[in-house]
Amino acid sequence: MLKKIGIFSLLSCVSALGFANVETLKSNLSKQYPNIQVTNIQPTAMNGLYSASLDNQIIYLDESAQHMFIGSMVRLKDQKNLTKDLVIQQNTVDWKQLPFKDAIKTVKGNGKRELAVFSDPNCPYCKKLEAELDKLNDVTIYTFIYPLKAQSVAVSQSVWCDANPAYAWKNLLQKNVQPQQKTCANPIERNLQLGRKLAVDGTPTLIFSNGFKMVGARSAADIQTIWKELGL
Repeated sequence: MLKKIGIFSLLSCVSALGFANVETLKSNLSKQYPNIQVTNIQPTAMNGLYSASLDNQIIYLDESAQHMFIGSMVRLKDQKNLTKDLVIQQNTVDWKQLPFKDAIKTVKGNGKRELAVFSDPNCPYCKKLEAELDKLNDVTIYTFIYPLKAQSVAVSQSVWCDANPAYAWKNLLQKNVQPQQKTCANPIERNLQLGRKLAVDGTPTLIFSNGFKMVGARSAADIQTIWKELGL
């Protein structure tokens, strides 16, 4: 596995000249490195260089499949980070299609910014994230309870069925206060199906209001920086 890099470390321009050679690169990769699972191969603005995805990050390859680069491609003319666009493009979902009725809604301040979170109640990183989310202001947070762990299903249902799900969720993740066991009609199975559809393979997963999706806990400061970089 390659070491993970920051969210905006890598490309999105397309060179028409390069399209014909994508298949050559794919062929070279399959022959020389059949065990490396590379996807989303595209020509870049630089002749002979191709962008691709590996281990959930962007890489660059030459046509011969002999060299791999990890880093940002910047267009000097306007100092635009071309990789930023590609990262967003390959990790974006349709925000408007999210079924917010199936999420716990928490409004802080004026609630102007919006953020969706897929979270498992027994995930330690989700607990860390919850404490950071508590530091944010003027945001609406939609928490999709997403019990990837089998032991999380029953407690997830109990949280949703509580008289105050938002309070029960906060108490559980921040204070380890277990909710009273309850059953009712709940969206937990729908959330699991939604997560599979959106390729939410780990928790926590954050989705910003422009649809940009990223996995892993982030500090409140990091989230605010991402908002700024995304223009949200």
